Amino acid sequence: MGHEKVESNIGLMALLIVLVISVGGLVEIVPLFFIKDTTEPVKGLQPYTALQLEGRDIYLREGCYNCHSQMIRPFRAETERYGHYSVAGEFVYDHPFQWGSKRTGPDLARVGGRYSDAWQRVHLTNPRDVVPESNMPAFPWLLKNKIDPTMTPKKLRAMRVLGVPYSDEDIATAAAAVKDRTEMDALIAYLQVLGTSIKTRR
Repeated sequence: MGHEKVESNIGLMALLIVLVISVGGLVEIVPLFFIKDTTEPVKGLQPYTALQLEGRDIYLREGCYNCHSQMIRPFRAETERYGHYSVAGEFVYDHPFQWGSKRTGPDLARVGGRYSDAWQRVHLTNPRDVVPESNMPAFPWLLKNKIDPTMTPKKLRAMRVLGVPYSDEDIATAAAAVKDRTEMDALIAYLQVLGTSIKTRR
């Protein structure tokens, strides 16, 4: 009888659905804020440098996340190919983090240091010069576009508000750190730091 009453009253049904989803969400999400593995940085994790942070913004702007995840799952097939599985503490300074499951291209969670800067530059300018079968688009304009140094300190300040431990000195020297650098320089700097906070077999 009570079941029929709920089904025949759309307002009551909607209220109960919201209540059930809210309680379920709280039970799943709230405990994560009290688990150190998900809220504390792994040992050795450093915030992105000014140049790396600019590179990360270019990575997002160009939609690299549409084809590349940054999340290695704890399965042998994944760790054998990419390295140590991803750990939440590696990403506490990432806003937003780049976990995901889309892999048109390989996962980039441990790409830092795997290839030289020169290789990355050629690959980003025209991927088929180093990987003939690649279907990745080319990004030659990154070689010409310069970083706007007036925006970089503002980005560091915004990240500090979100909990990234940038010092006043980091912010004060940010503009000089990116002056006359290209977007290609910045993107490569970002790629070269990915996954390097955890030592992994190459």
